[in-house]
Amino acid sequence: MKAIAISKPGGPEVLILTDRPMPQPAHDQVVIKVAYAGVNRPDALQRAGLYNPPKGASDLPGLEAAGEVVACGAGVTSPKVGDQVCALLPGGGYAEYVATPAAHCLPVPAGLSLKQAACLPETFFTVWSNVFMRGGLTAGQRFLVHGGSSGIGTTAIQLAKTFGARVFATAGSDEKCAACVQLGAEAAFNYLKDDFVEKMQPMGGADLILDMVGGPYIQRNLKALADDGKLVQIAFLQGPKAELNLVELMTRRLTMTGSTLRPQSDLAKARIASSLRTNVWPLIAAGKIAPVMDQEFPMTEAAAAHARMEGSAHIGKIVLKVG
Repeated sequence: MKAIAISKPGGPEVLILTDRPMPQPAHDQVVIKVAYAGVNRPDALQRAGLYNPPKGASDLPGLEAAGEVVACGAGVTSPKVGDQVCALLPGGGYAEYVATPAAHCLPVPAGLSLKQAACLPETFFTVWSNVFMRGGLTAGQRFLVHGGSSGIGTTAIQLAKTFGARVFATAGSDEKCAACVQLGAEAAFNYLKDDFVEKMQPMGGADLILDMVGGPYIQRNLKALADDGKLVQIAFLQGPKAELNLVELMTRRLTMTGSTLRPQSDLAKARIASSLRTNVWPLIAAGKIAPVMDQEFPMTEAAAAHARMEGSAHIGKIVLKVG
């Protein structure tokens, strides 16, 4: 099969087209003929040599895909050969075929194309598990998401709004802020001009903040939280280290937590998939939530897709057309 491999750590240009053996399904796994693969920040980090795949995972990039099940391993009862699915992957999505645990597959929601479905797994697993399962967001709470125009951000805004939260976002341009408001944010702050701490404090602060920036944002996030608020960290685009005054953590009873999706156990990911199927997939099928699409690239132009993502000009998800 054709696949996109990482020839060496580096920039987008190190992504090369190559031939690889067809994957075979292990116990409890399926093989998917990939139609589209989502492009995500962890793919770029892996390409740069900063994010190694878990033990036993494919060395090929790609953490989500949509397509048709073509083979099932022992123990698999669902999905079946011929079913169209989207799936969270341990790796290997930038290829014509990929193997993944059957329990990490979800049906393509009614009304969505395979292209749209390829945008769902990585962002929806991440947002649902961190904002709702870990963060405990409830109706009426004030929720702030950084990077509101990203794949994660556009998903978080829609989900939080649909479940009754008051939603706020940061983004890097007036155009991106407008997109966040259109998706359901009550207000969006251009971080090049506005201080989100000054914007949130008069409202009483955020009950929950979802952050992928890190670095200098960490202390500012604590200041922007309401008493008893939670900060959920999912990435560190500006670094994992910061000097913090933790007195506020105690005096205002704040919580700092976070998670990374890829290293979690197959069982943990299966539980997230099950919760999404019950709580979120009906909302997508009803048209209440939809992935925000930015741009499609042929698989052979994966380097251009990575360059667009790292240039941060995109709004929503970038996908590769594989099949």
